[in-house]
Amino acid sequence: MGNKTFSMIKPGAVHNKHIGHILSKIEEAGFTIAAIKTIRLSREDAAEFYVEHKERSFFGELIDFMSSGPIIAMVLLKDNAVEDFRKLIGSTDPEKAEEGTIRKLFATSKSHNAVHGSDSDASAERESAFFFSRREFLRSDEVITSIDKY
Repeated sequence: MGNKTFSMIKPGAVHNKHIGHILSKIEEAGFTIAAIKTIRLSREDAAEFYVEHKERSFFGELIDFMSSGPIIAMVLLKDNAVEDFRKLIGSTDPEKAEEGTIRKLFATSKSHNAVHGSDSDASAERESAFFFSRREFLRSDEVITSIDKY
């Protein structure tokens, strides 16, 4: 169990102005945002990021959606980060997601499910490195815990 996960707020949630609400839910759940940026994925970048789904029937729709507008990419820190974040975001299908989860609150459909979250520690490493260089995010031992230091 690692202490890092990757997430992104998807184009639909960005367009619908849910960024602040989603970030609040993440921080309220005890995650530290170690890196964050707004970026727009090209179709090629989206296809590369989601390459494991290339053979699935929804791949084309996924690539269209993910390249349709800006996303918010984030590296999040917390003990047991991947598992805890998966619980926070809920089921891919918002109709099946538990009450209070991010996808239940902010997704419009299974294919427009508001947020992405890594499904394993290995995926968290790969996905974080896709968007951020090592110098762009804090390590867990560098997290600023008190403004009093400054």
